[in-house]
Amino acid sequence: MPQWWAPLIVVYLSIYLAATQHYRKALYPSAYRIKRGTYSLIDPSFQHSLEDVNLLFEILLAGMQIQGKDFTMLIPDEELASMRSVKKLEVICEDVLPKKLSDIRRLTAELTRRRQPLSRQDFERTLLTLVYTTQTLSQISNQQQREVWIDALIQLFRALQKDLGPS
Repeated sequence: MPQWWAPLIVVYLSIYLAATQHYRKALYPSAYRIKRGTYSLIDPSFQHSLEDVNLLFEILLAGMQIQGKDFTMLIPDEELASMRSVKKLEVICEDVLPKKLSDIRRLTAELTRRRQPLSRQDFERTLLTLVYTTQTLSQISNQQQREVWIDALIQLFRALQKDLGPS
């Protein structure tokens, strides 16, 4: 076997290990995986301008819901729901945000250990996770489950509050 294969294998393995560690360190690893049948985005984020920020605020005020068996995003205002830029928000809400309590608790644990400020994308996703957690909490009747979801909600709120506070 030629000797030039050894350095090539070492380079390949180092790139592979770096890539797998990148996904492990990400707050939202699903944002780096493209799923079939969805709007193809790499590291999707909704807010790119002040108009996008205002639109997200308007969507949240209109009563956006993340619900159902497939965790689909519903916007009661048909005009807002039909906008082209809302497709990105649908991908984020349906495919990127953590929906299981265990995933949300993993996220809150990582957020409490975090020393640096959140990126714009991670802040947006954490805010939307807070919205989803609030909506889920309103539908839970079991007191024990409710307390666990409340704890996750408080941890998400504290992480956002810490990120907004002075450095």
